[in-house]
Formats: sequence, C-alpha cells, structure tokens
Amino acid sequence: MHDIFAATDEEFALIFPDGQDIAFIDEVYERSSDDATLNRAFEAMGIHGQLFYELEAKKVFYPTRRDEEAANPDGSSLR
Repeated sequence: MHDIFAATDEEFALIFPDGQDIAFIDEVYERSSDDATLNRAFEAMGIHGQLFYELEAKKVFYPTRRDEEAANPDGSSLR
C-alpha cells in the first residue's frame, strides 16, 4: 500500500474515481489506456487515498472502494 501526495484533481480522479478513496492497481490500469498520464499521477505528492499493490485478496473488504464503508466478509464494519 502506498500513500500518494500533491496530485491535481484530475490526477486524483484517474486513480480514485467517483468519490472513492481506495484503489487497486490492476483496476486503475484497467480504467485508463494512458499509462504516461497515470505514471505522472503516481509521481505526484498530495493524494489522500490508499492504493494497493498485489493485494487482490483485500478487495472483498472494500466493495465500494471507500475506506469509511470497508466491511468484513460477513458484512460487519471493518472500522
């Protein structure tokens, strides 16, 4: 997991669309065909969100991709 800091609103939206603050790297690359733009966004500093690398097993805990709505597999609140 990596924290990303100081991105523009556009860069943030590339990684965390629709008000999300949780992202998985495979899904980020699936949404965009512009790797150069994504790479620039990853170099930025200032995004408040969590970007997971190679942790696909955690997807079940973040069905809405919003940290405040994280849930255990049984549906109980993770936070």
